[in-house]
Amino acid sequence: MKSFRARKEDVVRRWIQLDATDQVLGKVAVKAADILMGKEKPTFTPGVDTGDFVVVTNARHVKATGRKEERKIYRRHSEWVGSMVEEPLGAVQAKKPEKLIQLAVRRMLPKNTMGVHMLKRLKVYPGTDHPHAAQSPARVDVPGKGGWLPQRKPAPVAAVLASPPKERK
Repeated sequence: MKSFRARKEDVVRRWIQLDATDQVLGKVAVKAADILMGKEKPTFTPGVDTGDFVVVTNARHVKATGRKEERKIYRRHSEWVGSMVEEPLGAVQAKKPEKLIQLAVRRMLPKNTMGVHMLKRLKVYPGTDHPHAAQSPARVDVPGKGGWLPQRKPAPVAAVLASPPKERK
């Protein structure tokens, strides 16, 4: 049986909408990056751009865990002496909330020209309104605190202690 390899001409792109309201920044970025790369499709091929368009709404309501609002620093530099600007995550979110998601997703994509083309299909908006209603994007839930895989209940301690040890090979 031959292996399947997608071709650029055969890719059908869909539009997916993610709502970032009360979601963790990293989880939204991972979901968006997976969709942009096409990793959620059965036709995923590493050397071919098989991803879809992603519209992220409510970027201003995205959350950061822990003390990242004060401690995580975003830096930019214009290559002129003394022009480095450092801003904490909270300040960037207050000014340009869509920039947070774009930066997080960009750093998860491949670092080559294909990654640049993938990033062009990411559309991020601070509110609920977006101009892509004509494409009728399908809404996809971002995995929440419980995760998107079914959670297993931990085995009772008595059952673990009573079970025989596993043999090593």
